[in-house]
Amino acid sequence: MRKLTCQERPHPRKRVAQAIAAAICLAGGGLPAFAADWSDASIGYRVGDKFHEPCCGTTDIHKNILNFTYVSGYKYGINFFTADFLASDHNDPAAGGGGGAQEVYAVYRHQLLLGAVTGKSFAFGPVKDVAITAGFDLNSKDDAFGPRVRKFVIGPTLKFDVPGFFDVSLLYRTEKNHNGIVGTSVDFDPTYGVSLAWGIPLDSIGAKFDGFLDYIGPKGKDGFGFDTKAETLMRAYLMFDVGKFADKPKTFYAGVGYEYWNNKFGGNPNNYGKTNAPMLALEMHF
Repeated sequence: MRKLTCQERPHPRKRVAQAIAAAICLAGGGLPAFAADWSDASIGYRVGDKFHEPCCGTTDIHKNILNFTYVSGYKYGINFFTADFLASDHNDPAAGGGGGAQEVYAVYRHQLLLGAVTGKSFAFGPVKDVAITAGFDLNSKDDAFGPRVRKFVIGPTLKFDVPGFFDVSLLYRTEKNHNGIVGTSVDFDPTYGVSLAWGIPLDSIGAKFDGFLDYIGPKGKDGFGFDTKAETLMRAYLMFDVGKFADKPKTFYAGVGYEYWNNKFGGNPNNYGKTNAPMLALEMHF
């Protein structure tokens, strides 16, 4: 394959646009073509001004984040796809200037339900079923670091018998990334991760409690040669059903969220990038 010259390589902004287009195509036609018994699609928006990035020390960063999520279920499993489109202010600058950085981060997960596949019950205690989860993460960002996350995960998931859902997964994880500061690609060591995901209806107050928590073990050396550390990312939302006031229940939501991110990208000696960010959030289902 012919290697692109510097003049032919896409500008970082164009790479982000191409990644956005690829994510949308993936959501629309690239997922496994199973006949869905049910589906839910939503567009969301969240905003906050207490985000941090490893590049920027302890400086607060304002971000506007647009989200697209699609979930569907079929006889043997569940598909989940989500893509965040993030726009930072000038405190998280784009490479070469031109304002704040832009990023797309896409996640796909598929759960294969063992009870449905085998016709046997896997229920025990508070667990109603067991699934095998597999999927990937992709990202692109046009800052000087130029991350290009490529993650693959697989492992068992316990599905708890609660209103809505509550899942706990133990995942084997691999990751490749790019470090534009030193101009190298990085193949991290395989590691483990524990993932929690939940969506609990709170009908008594006309709301729902959504979110996830990922704990990822150390993954060897990063692109600077530092030992990586365990990484924790949590997002949680309390969203109120405001659509019911316009006779559109479970269609429009508004509420608050919170993001906690410790040792982002596996950390650095000063743990720059640690985030404690409250957010305002909107969500529309269709």
